[in-house]
Amino acid sequence: MAKILVTGGTGFIGSHTTVELIEQGHEVIAVDNLSNSNLEVLDGVEAIVGKKPAFYNVDLADQQATRAFFKEVDGIDAIIHFAALKAVGESVEKPALYYKNNMVSLLNIMDAMETHGVKNMIFSSSCTVYGLADELPVTENTPVKPANSPYGNTKQIAEEILSETCATNENYQVISLRYFNPIGAHDSVKIGELPLGVPKNLMPYVTQTGAGLRDELKVFGSDYDTHDGTGVRDYIHVVDLAKAHIKALDRLLDNKFESNYEVYNVGTGTGYSVLDVIKSFEKTSGKKLNYVLVDRRPGDVPSMYADPSKAKNVLGWEATYDIDDMTRSAWNWEKKLRGIS
Repeated sequence: MAKILVTGGTGFIGSHTTVELIEQGHEVIAVDNLSNSNLEVLDGVEAIVGKKPAFYNVDLADQQATRAFFKEVDGIDAIIHFAALKAVGESVEKPALYYKNNMVSLLNIMDAMETHGVKNMIFSSSCTVYGLADELPVTENTPVKPANSPYGNTKQIAEEILSETCATNENYQVISLRYFNPIGAHDSVKIGELPLGVPKNLMPYVTQTGAGLRDELKVFGSDYDTHDGTGVRDYIHVVDLAKAHIKALDRLLDNKFESNYEVYNVGTGTGYSVLDVIKSFEKTSGKKLNYVLVDRRPGDVPSMYADPSKAKNVLGWEATYDIDDMTRSAWNWEKKLRGIS
């Protein structure tokens, strides 16, 4: 058993990963500033695994608060760093907010790792680091192009900081997981995606439209060079993504490293368009969605999907849920939230 700090622990991916960690016998300490989540998520975690992780309300972009937290909590074996703002469109509108939050929090954590001798980190990166890739699917060796959004750029810069730090300090062991597009919810429907206010990502907007909370779903862009004109993404079930963190953590704790900085794509290898997701949702929910095609959204790329073979070959991880599993579980979660039978 190891003591694992999960930043952004009450968030969508953080909460699902916390469940997997506790089920593996690890001690979890969750940190979050609750800017886009709520504390009741931990009740859902407890309902699934019978245990609630220790929780600290800390803004990791606040250096003094971060230092005080690490001084109080000792003996951390590894950090899984999820805490970040993550909406592409919002980052285009508020770039300074994204650079301040995402970069300063990482630097504060790294400062604390140095001070307290914490060497292991799994970093929550993103497929947005590839920018507008020349060829698909992308592999970990695909050239990194200029980011299409400030959000993507924060992930590029973060990876550079981590790789350069590892190159000069062999005490660090870092794995960056480049996520594709996580959706879905835990099969227990005890936890799922619960954004505060108007959703900034596709799936909760789909389910909220299906539940009648939103009048219509805007599909941004219908003239992309894809099979139906709408943007294509590699959607991955959040539980599959959480399990990838367990595999990466095992590699860190077992010191099974070729290099002390490694990168893995975490996706299914299949690209689905926005209209594909809508059709799957309509099939699994039995609901007809009111959607409208509108102009492209700044910061979006036409198509992005993974070659996940490195994660399979090295980490022993691969996705198991398909797109219908994802939309069905997301709808089951939404129905539970809204009391829909």
